[in-house]
Amino acid sequence: MRLHVVSDIHGNTRALARAAAGADGLLVLGDLLEFVDYRDPENGIISRLLGSGIAAEFGRMRRIGAPRAQVQGLLERSWSRFADPAAAVTEAVAEQYAEIFGVLGALDVPVWAIPGNVDMPHAWPDVDGVVRADGRVIGIGGRRIGFLGGVPLPPGVDPRRSGPWQPYFLRHEDWTARLDALGPADLLCTHVPPDVPVLTYDVVTRRGEIASAPLAARIRAEQPTHALFGHVHQPLHRRTRIGRTECVNVGHFRALEQPCVLHL
Repeated sequence: MRLHVVSDIHGNTRALARAAAGADGLLVLGDLLEFVDYRDPENGIISRLLGSGIAAEFGRMRRIGAPRAQVQGLLERSWSRFADPAAAVTEAVAEQYAEIFGVLGALDVPVWAIPGNVDMPHAWPDVDGVVRADGRVIGIGGRRIGFLGGVPLPPGVDPRRSGPWQPYFLRHEDWTARLDALGPADLLCTHVPPDVPVLTYDVVTRRGEIASAPLAARIRAEQPTHALFGHVHQPLHRRTRIGRTECVNVGHFRALEQPCVLHL
């Protein structure tokens, strides 16, 4: 059985429509939405609602690691033009998801999907042929594949609950409990990588991205054949081994437009 695996689609529906060509199924490992395009501030929900100038400044602040208070101040001033910012975001998210899931539902193969940190899984539409796999172990091609979406915050950090958009970050303890609750799996599919420096360091942003030490510990203990993930767009290494487990960043699909191929 041939599976194609993608992550970090970020609204690239044109390439997504071709992602399953030649495959028996498609695994989608999160970050379907495009809130801000750091390469082209004309794209994304922030640009659509607040303008490309705000999107560009937001991207600049994120790239240089501006203090959180400065970033929040920029957004709060910008959102003040809306009587109901949350409603505006909800509408824009629904429109983007309608397009993305319309593409996924039109594929002639089954799709299994989990959310990433920029996703709003409660807003996902129900589409025939698209399985919500988050938090489940599913038999595919005779193998048990464990799926876990979202991104854990560092221990002691709580998710932000203010503002019109709340990314899908979870408390470290909550995400880890969901990982522990997954049954035995031959492969693990997550959005976030295991905490291995060569997999978590982004060579463009020049910083380590959020990863999971408990995920790395489970891989070491159980040795699944593969651990597949996304989240880090330009990793130092796209793959490495933890014991017998092949750990693979399946790629920044928005930019690369190529799926990772997995043969079961």
